[in-house]
Amino acid sequence: MHDDLCDQGETSYQNRVPRLAKLAGIKAQIGYKRHPGYYGGKPSLVADNTLDRKFDVDESNQLWVTDIADIKTLEGFVYLAVVIDLFSRRVIGWSLQSRPITELVLQALLAAVWHRKSKYRVVIYSDQGSQFTSIDWSSFLKAYNLENSVSHRGNCHDNAVV
Repeated sequence: MHDDLCDQGETSYQNRVPRLAKLAGIKAQIGYKRHPGYYGGKPSLVADNTLDRKFDVDESNQLWVTDIADIKTLEGFVYLAVVIDLFSRRVIGWSLQSRPITELVLQALLAAVWHRKSKYRVVIYSDQGSQFTSIDWSSFLKAYNLENSVSHRGNCHDNAVV
């Protein structure tokens, strides 16, 4: 904090800032507190893992994979949701927003549904993020004849899908 104040043109002795911070009860946070029970036990099962790590697909519009990536910019983070067809390994739907909310993934999936116009049931594979386990997500999948498949291993990155 002393260096930051000096960079802003303020002058003070080096020991004054830590002394005043201690008096005010301000201290650096090192790491994050782990909540008991959060990391232990089995994750809740929202949907079955029908994919079961079978990433080879015979034809298009059988299996789509979706996930969210956060991108750091000069103005903060933006969040990109993509939907990929595992047969062609191409992005078939995407959405970009300033917050990682359910609407972000629904817009990406709607773009994929609109672009592909599949007549058959498509399996959508995702992780167990709150966006992919919401009521809006489930309602959307039912409305467009899509089947939910959820990774039980944490997230899609653990499964090396793409």
